[in-house]
Amino acid sequence: MNLAVKWMQKFKDRDIQNKLKGYRDKAELIRKRNLEAWDEKQLQAESLRLKKEAKSGTPLDELLVDAYALVCEAAKRTLGLQPYDVQIMAAIALHEGFLIEQHTGEGKTLSAVMPAYLHALTGEGVHVLTFNDYLANRDAEWMGPIYRFLGLTVNAVQAGMSLSEKQEAYAADITYVTAKEAGFDYLRDTIALNEADTVHRPFHYVIVDEADSLLLDEARVPLVIAGEPGSSGNDGIRFAEVARQLEQDEHYDFDEFKRNVYLNEAGSAKAESLLGCGNLYESDNSHLLTSLNCALHVESLLKKDVDYIVRDGKIELIDEYTGRVAENRHLPDGLQAALAAKEGLQSKAGGKILGTITLQHFLSLYPKICGMTATAHASAMEFKDIYELQVVQIPPNRLNIRIDHPHRIYTHKEAKLKALVQEISSVHATGRPILIGTSSVEESDMLAEALAVANVPCHVLNAKNDAKEAEIIAKAGEIGAVTVSTNMAGRGVDIRLGGGNPTQAEVVAKLGGLYVIGTHAHESVRIDDQLRGRSGRQGDPGASVFFVSLEDELMLRFGIDKVISPAYRDLRQDDALEESVLHSKIAHIQRVIMGQNFHIRQELNRYSDMVEEQRRILYEERLGILKGETPMSPSEQRVRLYYIDKFWADHLAYVSYIRESIHLTSLTNRNPIDEFHVQIIQAYEQIPAKINRESSNMLVKLGGSNDPAMWEKFGLKSPTSTWTYTINDQYMEYLQNPSSWTPGTIIAYWMRKMLRPVFGWSNF
Repeated sequence: MNLAVKWMQKFKDRDIQNKLKGYRDKAELIRKRNLEAWDEKQLQAESLRLKKEAKSGTPLDELLVDAYALVCEAAKRTLGLQPYDVQIMAAIALHEGFLIEQHTGEGKTLSAVMPAYLHALTGEGVHVLTFNDYLANRDAEWMGPIYRFLGLTVNAVQAGMSLSEKQEAYAADITYVTAKEAGFDYLRDTIALNEADTVHRPFHYVIVDEADSLLLDEARVPLVIAGEPGSSGNDGIRFAEVARQLEQDEHYDFDEFKRNVYLNEAGSAKAESLLGCGNLYESDNSHLLTSLNCALHVESLLKKDVDYIVRDGKIELIDEYTGRVAENRHLPDGLQAALAAKEGLQSKAGGKILGTITLQHFLSLYPKICGMTATAHASAMEFKDIYELQVVQIPPNRLNIRIDHPHRIYTHKEAKLKALVQEISSVHATGRPILIGTSSVEESDMLAEALAVANVPCHVLNAKNDAKEAEIIAKAGEIGAVTVSTNMAGRGVDIRLGGGNPTQAEVVAKLGGLYVIGTHAHESVRIDDQLRGRSGRQGDPGASVFFVSLEDELMLRFGIDKVISPAYRDLRQDDALEESVLHSKIAHIQRVIMGQNFHIRQELNRYSDMVEEQRRILYEERLGILKGETPMSPSEQRVRLYYIDKFWADHLAYVSYIRESIHLTSLTNRNPIDEFHVQIIQAYEQIPAKINRESSNMLVKLGGSNDPAMWEKFGLKSPTSTWTYTINDQYMEYLQNPSSWTPGTIIAYWMRKMLRPVFGWSNF
């Protein structure tokens, strides 16, 4: 088997090398298509010719060499940028629908212009999806002169734009927009009652920037559009108080990797006593059990200033991958309410969900997709499995000479912090710039305080402010700069040595370049690689090192103490440990977690895929009505659209209800996912009859009137207000994952549910 794997890998490597050779040959052809002697009118006439060719049906493959040569010349004339051969190679791979891995500082933004221009020639529109509003606006403005020089329009979508502004932005030949905003706009379109109120046109070609983040880390995040939220009751306080009275080990246990928490027998009895509810596992008490589970989860597994912060009286969740506040993100309703109760805050009910789609399903609406990132190879299998995207590693323009030092591993957190401050202080004294990546808001603040005591001034980035953050990160390469940041702050922004000042850059280079320090090993090796990649751009000198403690959460959760000799287990020393087995164990832990996360995403996909299939069938009918493709009067159109939306929203509420309790079916030897599918299919099959029945009744009431005032009178209108948000869907795994139930839990469940009522064992 091992030989077969090696053979397959060798075959893949040879295939990639052949592809890269083909790209080099084509890049040379593009270079030879020298347009320096052409004047501006000739270049623009050539662009017009290519546009006519594309619109007449000429395959884009046949236009690629001419189009890319044109972009290269336009980039040089408008921005003074001469694309490297490797940038042209990356651009060819993007056109062919690959996911390219291009190192930080290698110019992904310019690489994307060539395929964006080529595909925009058809007039069908191109979307470049970015990580945040700041980058969308920056890239559109930065690359805009190239597109406009060649006769194409370019625009950027920003959150908060008016309807007309968004319509104009999406009508451009090339539109830069965040993946989430494009998804939210799609959801808004799906509940529009007039075609004039929609912003998207049919999807065509998309280039996904920061693809690892958007296609993997964020892909499972459901985007939601809902009616205006209202306040919920204070019931959550009651469950929060019960959860606080339960003790670990005595009343509840965690699963092996401390992802989930569950009541044991003693905990169930204690909770029943405190709630006065009788048998907690009776079907009539299922809502109590779910609420208590939510309260216990937020009490024992969600930590303030690590998983969330409280600011201005509101809960703000922290993105586990970026370490920053995640704008407008919520937990599923039950967990969100439980978290608010934990902090003594009034919970906002989510409002009726009108539509939802995951980023993964939204991106699948594009007929052609490609992407680019600095870190893709580690997750190549997952990209292939989920998106049918093959990773192509583009060689760097200049050899990477960054020195990546082995992890420095300490016995306890205090020793790690002491060593960190000592290392930062001594390096800072030389003037060498330092970028420190921390695991949480809490840790970044703690480190900043320790550095202040050591008289080391620093910038701290741990909140959401993209423009300010980008400005600070851009200066992180200046002489003497010390920047303390959460995981991926300033992502998409180049850190130039000396802050871009050539004289300073020379001094910093002699000092060894930017020194990157990680304060922990992340769950995903991709995040570690992203942090390392902030240093050593374009052949610059640089270095990276990670400081790790055996008391770090990741180490404790995966039992690293099991691989240490007994003599070291209780040792507390200030010096770093030298055992090589520790380094390999950390690497193994990261591989295991990446595999687990892949499995979780696959499992959760199986829940959402069926709902998405149902949505697309219903939306296809809705779109035909909206566009007037289905013969109907205006009143018939309004009525049918209204009831499609109403019954779809009801269906989503039912789906949410089923998902919260479906894990219990595993205790009856039924597969939860199969049972989920059976129930939502049965519910969905009833929707057409409901729509027809209610539409007929309403049309009778209207008497065929096409007067909008009559529609308003009978409530046939859009919600007075809506709001959009995203859900941290990985927490649903806790609510529905049968693997979190141990054999002991299952036995206890059945004994309590079936035997106690039969025998009347009040204390059992």
